[in-house]
Amino acid sequence: MDLPLPPLALPPDPLGYVIIALAMVGIAIFVLGKVLPADGRPPLLTQLTLALAVIFGGSTLLLSLLYVFLNSNGTTTWTLVLLAFNFMMMAPAGLWFVSLILFRDRRASRESRIWPALLALDAAGAEVIMGILFAYGGSATPLNVITTFALGLTSVWFLWSMAAIMAAVLLWAPIARVERGTLYGLALAAVVAPWVTAYPLVGGVLMAVLMGGVFGVLIRRLARGRGTPAEARFLLGIAAVFLAMTVAGVAVAATRAAVPAVAAFGGVMATVMGVESAYLYHRFYHGSRFPPLLRRGAEDAPARAGSVPAPLAAGDPTAVANR
Repeated sequence: MDLPLPPLALPPDPLGYVIIALAMVGIAIFVLGKVLPADGRPPLLTQLTLALAVIFGGSTLLLSLLYVFLNSNGTTTWTLVLLAFNFMMMAPAGLWFVSLILFRDRRASRESRIWPALLALDAAGAEVIMGILFAYGGSATPLNVITTFALGLTSVWFLWSMAAIMAAVLLWAPIARVERGTLYGLALAAVVAPWVTAYPLVGGVLMAVLMGGVFGVLIRRLARGRGTPAEARFLLGIAAVFLAMTVAGVAVAATRAAVPAVAAFGGVMATVMGVESAYLYHRFYHGSRFPPLLRRGAEDAPARAGSVPAPLAAGDPTAVANR
């Protein structure tokens, strides 16, 4: 009896793919750990510039490797790979040096949503490119554009990589328990998602169990009167996200995994991962802070001395002891 495993899109020799995937995830987690504040203060703009450049450099190298598969002209394609590798090595340091002149010791604004959004776009975009690269490179026959996107956005290379990054960041996040639980639920949905396209029945059951468990906890919390209006709005947004994933998953099952439906499902999952990332990164910079599961630096209170944080997007700051 064959086990219902998700599609890995593995080539005959997968070692190089595994090394690249682990390196991309490790670099993303390391870089995010440096620019997501552990002491309550937003990072320096120079740090953010360097972080964005490092992740973008990796994306450039992945795009050059994708071009190798698209164009068999060895001299031209591998020259581009070498140029991309040189860019990845040198450009971040150059941009960081320029940012030292432009930004000096300025920090990102606590209210800004631009930097968290750029971080989310940069990090999630790199994983999307990796998924597409592995989908095309792992195929025995050439693929058209929509099929490549469909396979790339629903493969474990993209979805599990994003889930690993989100799981790591959630350990550091100074957020309320209700936020952490639901956002971990979304990360777990990314783990389950590859089964939806490979085995719609298995994937549908797993997704239903996951959503049922998350909503059961949330409804129980609200029924006990522990929820706040801010939490209700947050949970409404989570419900909308799960609804979008459910509708896209049903379309995959109804069409028997037709390529357009799979591509739409992958697009929904990529959007969910990107939005979750941007929301989570913003919570590091803005709002009342709760104790993280894994503390990386100094206590938050000294860093926030003399400042009044903005209201929490979800959660009740007065009930920290109950969380």
